[in-house]
Amino acid sequence: MSEGELARPENGDDRLGQEMAELIGRLSDDEIDSETRGRLLGRLARLLAASARRARAAGLARGRWLTDVVAEIGPRIPVRDLGTLRAHHHGLTGERLADSLVRSTQRATTAVGAAGGALAAVEFVAPPLLLSAPAQIVAETVAVAAIEIKLLAELHEVYGVQVPGTGTARGAVFLQLWAQQRGFDPLQPGSVTAALGLAAKTGLRKRLMRTLGRHLTTMGPFLTGAVAGGTLNRTATRRLADTVRKDLRRAIGAPAPRPAVDDDPA
Repeated sequence: MSEGELARPENGDDRLGQEMAELIGRLSDDEIDSETRGRLLGRLARLLAASARRARAAGLARGRWLTDVVAEIGPRIPVRDLGTLRAHHHGLTGERLADSLVRSTQRATTAVGAAGGALAAVEFVAPPLLLSAPAQIVAETVAVAAIEIKLLAELHEVYGVQVPGTGTARGAVFLQLWAQQRGFDPLQPGSVTAALGLAAKTGLRKRLMRTLGRHLTTMGPFLTGAVAGGTLNRTATRRLADTVRKDLRRAIGAPAPRPAVDDDPA
């Protein structure tokens, strides 16, 4: 698979969805500065607010609108092929490449959590604005989910585990794998489907609502919100990566290496 999107939906005219996916691609870069990241997260929150208005979404706690948003963005997320990953990670291969990829993703989700937690804390004590605390938390949830879906897809590239199908079908599979927090099992392809049916969307919604609930706990005083947001995201990303890597090693018959991936010390 060449570098690019998991799939670009054929209608291609949803500019909101496309712009959100592009923002996610930039937010997944662990090297951007905190000011730029905060600005990107704010832009994502505004786009999500526009999407909610268009969908006439009420009661975001139900999660249906949020699920539809992530299902729309998911297949558009930019995913790098093995050659591009190696180039971006100084020529590393195998487990060392996976280690580096996980560390950089942890830095990205940690930074998004810190930015989201800080912004949420500011808005929590400010008069209600378009970028209210809930909007910022929803933006953080969407960003972290999408960055982790990107990580999951790229780990499959690193380990050479091919997900069948092309385009939107592959995007649907990676969304389901993220919801299940698992890697693809070639011996049980029926555990995921090529389309997001009712059961798959229900699973995705449950995972998103758990992630949203985790981010709601970061609504505290400015510094505690930022620290909590970053720490919770780093831990969750590490847990996902460990599980997916274990599944992918099993799929290719590779032994688990020692030592395991170390937490990024940020």
